[in-house]
Amino acid sequence: MTGTPLIIPMADIDCCESIVPPPAPDDTSTVTNDGWFPNIALADFREEMRIREGVTVPRQRKAVRDAIIAIGNDLRAWAADQLAAGYATLAAVPAPQIDGESRLELSYRSAIYAHAKAALVERYRDIDITDAGNRRAEDLEPSVGELRRDAIYAVRDILGVTRTAVELI
Repeated sequence: MTGTPLIIPMADIDCCESIVPPPAPDDTSTVTNDGWFPNIALADFREEMRIREGVTVPRQRKAVRDAIIAIGNDLRAWAADQLAAGYATLAAVPAPQIDGESRLELSYRSAIYAHAKAALVERYRDIDITDAGNRRAEDLEPSVGELRRDAIYAVRDILGVTRTAVELI
């Protein structure tokens, strides 16, 4: 067989749509918080917590909103005390600076990120499976527990309480 090979430009092929969802767009939107706590940039959340492309921006936004509500509930009394003391925002509360940012803001962001990712992993088990699916869903349970623990630790760091509670039985 000799001659010129037949080349068909891909743009000319009209194929059915893929059942695989397209990668999530580079979303630069922000979830606006209540004005006292900082806003949460979705792109930062996605990158820091290694959120897979299969998680759509609306799902990501919902998880972050839910985390803001839950963590806000945990910190409500503490934040009210800080506001009463004259601190207009979390950033205004005196705290050591780490890499140019308030330790309190870093802890708050950690709490939100961990809580939101735990919710995503729980609901969309495939987002944390790597190595071509070699990990089973049951293997993710400690991951969800660890993420929830990290969120609790971050809240306790903000509150200035220890991470361990011990009771005498």
